[in-house]
Amino acid sequence: EDKEEEGMNIPKKLHLGSGKSFLEDSLNIDISDFWQPDIVADLGQPSPREPGAVFETDRFGPIQLRANSFEEARADDLLEHIRELPVCMKSVLDLLLPGGVFKISVPYELSLGAWSDPTHVRAFNERSWVYYAEWSWYFGWEDFRFQLEKLQFVLSAYGQGLQNQGQELEDLLRLPRAVDSMSVELVKIPLTEEDRQMLVQHRSRPSR
Repeated sequence: EDKEEEGMNIPKKLHLGSGKSFLEDSLNIDISDFWQPDIVADLGQPSPREPGAVFETDRFGPIQLRANSFEEARADDLLEHIRELPVCMKSVLDLLLPGGVFKISVPYELSLGAWSDPTHVRAFNERSWVYYAEWSWYFGWEDFRFQLEKLQFVLSAYGQGLQNQGQELEDLLRLPRAVDSMSVELVKIPLTEEDRQMLVQHRSRPSR
């Protein structure tokens, strides 16, 4: 019975790259134990969900990360640091329940902060989510993918000033320093029949 109770009180929210922003209502994961997250893990490596893998946590005791367990995942100013981003995205996809939401905040590619941090390995634009959504067949995802539910741009003070002068957002997106960041929401959905057909076609292409 004790085994059945293990992890029963784990939050239904994941906070990835929690750092100094520890969230009490979430399971906090970070690569560094300096910030005392609930779980120390490298999100750029395959998901730590191997059979029998148990994490000892101060708040919840011994727990396992199981697929289809979380309603929400959050990553603020994290994804730009991860070299193997497709690995991280697949891990989050697996851990979310169908219909679960991945809430993301990332620097925009033309922003002042995109490359100010030497630990950044990428920046993002509005096309950065295509491969995790309608082109998921490229990664060989077989059951679920993401659907882009929301994409919102956060303007800099400079960009806000230009917008107040009547500049269109479409033009601001191509203007260096006008957009600071993007807020994105991805929802886990089952593959459509079209997705499955694309996956089959992709796999049938001869390798070179």
